[in-house]
Amino acid sequence: MHAHLGDRLVVESPTTGVVRRDGEIVGLHHEDGTPPYDVRWSDTDDVTLVFPGPDAHIQHLEAEGDEAPSRTGTGEQNAAPGTPNPGDVGRRVAEERRRRGLSREETARRARISPQYLAYIEEQPAEPATATLLALAGALGTTAAALRGGGVDRPPGQGHALLHPRLDDLDEKECRRLLSTHGVGRVAVTAPDGHPAVVPVNYEVVDDAIVFRTRPGSLPAAAAGNEVAFQVDHVDEAMSEGWSVLAVGPATTVTDPDAVRGLARRAHTEPWAGGTRDEWVSIRPTRLTGKRITPAGRPAHR
Repeated sequence: MHAHLGDRLVVESPTTGVVRRDGEIVGLHHEDGTPPYDVRWSDTDDVTLVFPGPDAHIQHLEAEGDEAPSRTGTGEQNAAPGTPNPGDVGRRVAEERRRRGLSREETARRARISPQYLAYIEEQPAEPATATLLALAGALGTTAAALRGGGVDRPPGQGHALLHPRLDDLDEKECRRLLSTHGVGRVAVTAPDGHPAVVPVNYEVVDDAIVFRTRPGSLPAAAAGNEVAFQVDHVDEAMSEGWSVLAVGPATTVTDPDAVRGLARRAHTEPWAGGTRDEWVSIRPTRLTGKRITPAGRPAHR
């Protein structure tokens, strides 16, 4: 029997196969992932040292879905494999721990998990069990909902400001990189009644042009024939940092049938607003500017 941190230990009835007990493996004692294990039981939230019997088996994290992170090797050595690529929960846990001046070892002790598993949670897109998340929330003086990102429906930017922020201008190359190939941005237009308006749209980047689908006569369609501003940004609430890119240029309606068909074929997503939206508007940026805010001392480009 071999296990990884975060795997599930399942104990079944030897006669009926019914699950009698299960828990999350939060600590290993051998680098090769062999027993015994520290297990946080889902029914009691107790952490105990377990030597699995013949009625127990390991449910590996990879088996829980295609989104599960891949891991190489075995045991505690892969608690933080490769370059850190934290998920949202991991970033929030790490940031809350740093704000409170707690080491990994102390936080792990309070949450009754191994420091290696805490490192795995913070550095990889892990999905800790509810009991472990509750234990971490208690250790950090916060709530499991906050660590999961509760409140994401609130406007971004309500987190703590950085103690020593650094604001950098982005060059055109970096702005184009951040625009990427598609996403959600906002286009600023003048409405038919003469009032300014800002409208979110699903956009694509095709041959350096920003294109989006809309309906004839809609508010986004009013961009065509005018010079407009288009903005894309990203805010990392857990880290109190982010970036913003502003593109300015003329907008036109795409009328060539072959070009319209080509855009439809290359589209990554359907417009979130739904309905029939077969008019394409293209913005050719003549000016690209951007800003990035990060903690002072961290390189501007990561």
